[in-house]
Amino acid sequence: MQLPIMHRVSKRLRALIRDRRANTAVEFALAAPALFLFMFGIIEVGYALWMQNALDYSVAAAARCASLSGSACSGSPSLVTSYAASESGASLDSTAFTYTRTAACGCQVSGNFTIALEIPWSPVTANLSSSACIAPPPHKNCAS
Repeated sequence: MQLPIMHRVSKRLRALIRDRRANTAVEFALAAPALFLFMFGIIEVGYALWMQNALDYSVAAAARCASLSGSACSGSPSLVTSYAASESGASLDSTAFTYTRTAACGCQVSGNFTIALEIPWSPVTANLSSSACIAPPPHKNCAS
């Protein structure tokens, strides 16, 4: 009586081996973690590059404003850093910027920002920094 049971079990095993209906789901389950890591990594690196570009633009605009003693930048050094933060177009605070009016090259504005990249399974931080120095026109001083 055991022969028919073994025959039925082996018949079902052969049918299970030939069944290909779940191959796509299994392949996706194996490839999905790498695919998602790659996609979210690209998004986060793009965000970091956007923040670096915002930092570069804001320090250049603030150094230009300070060298020309524009109304938005003259009066106090905190106005220059506030102007830099407002020009960034990103979530940069004025405390991320420093202003030096007595630099050898002219009016210098520097910015430093640390960003935490939310890449799955690998927490990464990036330190972004930028600096711009523009000499004022002749017979003018940097904004005070």
